[in-house]
Amino acid sequence: MSIIQTIREKGAVIVISLVAISLIGFILMDSMSSTGKLFGGGNETTIGIVNGESIDYQDFNDKVTQMEQQYGNQSSQRNSVMQGAWDQMVAEKIVNDQFEKLGLVFTAKELSTILFSEDAPAQLKQSFTDPNTGQYDIEQAKLWWTQVKQNKNKEQRNALVSQVIDPMVLNSLYSKYTSMIAASVNQPTWLKNMEKEAATNYAVMNYVAVPYSSVNDSTIKISSQDVKNYINSHKSMFKQEPGMMLSYVSFSAAPSKEDSAEVFNALEKIKPEFELDSNAKFFLGRNGSTIPFFDGYLPATQIQVPNIASITALPKGGVYGPYLDAKNYVIAKLIDQKTMADSFKVRHILFGTINPQTQQPIMDDSTAKRKADSVATAIKNGASFDALEPVYSTDEGAKQTNGVMNFDLKTVQSDNFAKEFGKFLLNENGETKKVVKTEFGYHYIEIMSKSHFEPCYKIAYMAREIDPSDATINHANSEAVKLSAAGTNEKAFEDYIVKNGLSKVDLPMPVGENDYQMGSYSNAREAIRWANGAKEGAVSEPFSIDNDFVVVKVDKRLREGLMDVETAAPLIDGILRNQKKAEVITKKISNPASLDAVAQTFGVQVLTDGEDSSLTFNAQIINGIGNEPKVTGAAFDKGLDGKVSAPIAGNTGVFLIQVTSTGKKAVAEDLWKQQEQATQSRETQSALQQSFMGLRKMAKIKDYRSKFY
Repeated sequence: MSIIQTIREKGAVIVISLVAISLIGFILMDSMSSTGKLFGGGNETTIGIVNGESIDYQDFNDKVTQMEQQYGNQSSQRNSVMQGAWDQMVAEKIVNDQFEKLGLVFTAKELSTILFSEDAPAQLKQSFTDPNTGQYDIEQAKLWWTQVKQNKNKEQRNALVSQVIDPMVLNSLYSKYTSMIAASVNQPTWLKNMEKEAATNYAVMNYVAVPYSSVNDSTIKISSQDVKNYINSHKSMFKQEPGMMLSYVSFSAAPSKEDSAEVFNALEKIKPEFELDSNAKFFLGRNGSTIPFFDGYLPATQIQVPNIASITALPKGGVYGPYLDAKNYVIAKLIDQKTMADSFKVRHILFGTINPQTQQPIMDDSTAKRKADSVATAIKNGASFDALEPVYSTDEGAKQTNGVMNFDLKTVQSDNFAKEFGKFLLNENGETKKVVKTEFGYHYIEIMSKSHFEPCYKIAYMAREIDPSDATINHANSEAVKLSAAGTNEKAFEDYIVKNGLSKVDLPMPVGENDYQMGSYSNAREAIRWANGAKEGAVSEPFSIDNDFVVVKVDKRLREGLMDVETAAPLIDGILRNQKKAEVITKKISNPASLDAVAQTFGVQVLTDGEDSSLTFNAQIINGIGNEPKVTGAAFDKGLDGKVSAPIAGNTGVFLIQVTSTGKKAVAEDLWKQQEQATQSRETQSALQQSFMGLRKMAKIKDYRSKFY
């Protein structure tokens, strides 16, 4: 991409390599310090302990700050950033133990080898790329590293190391560790042969499917003992972290009809003034429009607003609306209309005065202008653009296409596009060649073609967001306060809800001490922090979450360990219900059974599957049935030998099958080799996941974040 389109915000440095991120993800499948800073650090407050090693509160905060900068300080992402910082720091602690046990180290020689080679971190290569050669300037990188080590400002030094060096060290150690695991993965010949058989042998079968839905739910009773037995048989599935079962009642503070009408009427009132005003940009600013003025033209097909056909049909200066657009009421004014090109093919030679990545000067202004003018004159006198562009242009991106670039109208007019460059492309006086100065330097530009001409429109949108009024907010808050005050005990809380026709949400899943989400609310951390310190049966004061006031009740506190019957019951009700339905259906089937008899008994049809050779042993889905691994397994049970199977309790119903024929699909040897390679890759990936998940399972982790956030 050309330097012309370089975004003016240079962006935060991305410091975590993809490999490191993926491995961290393997360890922390259920969300549950650093590799050791090269220049020290201390612990003051402990926010967590991993295998006896503390995670310091300040270190954690620094990591959060670093990741927030990486994501552009978006407040909407803070919760996920904090979780990501925790996940990463815990993962590093866990895997560092393995590095030490295996004697894996990162030496000073490795540091120099990586830093001063083509394997250097991307941000270094970007910062120290010679604009004239496009190559990584190793001498400049060495000078930078010397300055870092000599920097007496500890805070700056540690920041640079944590952003550049620490991730590189971590990634190198990860690579060594994962290489050892990958080297241990072996797929023996017998397993390869078995995989081939599973992929090529197929069966054709007739079957009957009796869905569980054919048994009325009201006839099935699930007892506490049923739940208890299931828990005891699947203990690993029912281990729980400390948490709570919560319920809540919400009172909407979203804008009312009256609030909406007030905004509508306000726009109606200023509509005549908008129509007469000659300075749309000033008018929008003065009246607080939520949609800024775009001083450009677009074809109607690229204007994604409601009622665009009505707006473009206006005479110049005409105003349409108010109309609803998302959360805004809008009045739109057609400023101007003209036919314009939507596609521009240009080429340029840039004589850059500044490197957009490093902000370092390339050449002084007068030198750049002199060179640009000389090249323009030479081309005018017959010199070849293609010959001069690779010699003089400092735009490394455009060099890949000999300086040729393609833009659409929207891009040319955007804030991220060099203003002077865009102005020349949009000129209407027929000028096609010119030297233009921009913030990047001097450009010799040639407009090669303009195409896709169509009517384009400049439109101003005066928009007002429909916000709740103070009266609306106060009413919702008042109703929430009444419930909170009435809920002095569980019975009073429930009685008030029933009496006033309120709706209570009982969360089906436990809420963890460090969670941020509560039901449909993704940013309910304040309410969850309150619940962490509340007793069972406690009712909160109203919390303002999104556009609601929410009153929360702690229904039950959950201790670490095995789930109790009451908590687990709603989670496995469907499983237990289907098991009992399977028993009901099976009892109605005579043994031995014929498919026709079973079909007649339950009013279903005898169906056929596998005639297209798709029913293989490794098939994940059976056509017309879905994911039913027990049925797939039975289709390749040699003991059946054409007989009708016993009833099979599957995921969606009870099945009986009868295999009518088998066969073998032909697979090209080269295709099979590709499948073998894919299997090997899959097995390696699985080994990595399993090893890291095992480390996570064995790790002793104490999480105290809920005391701080």
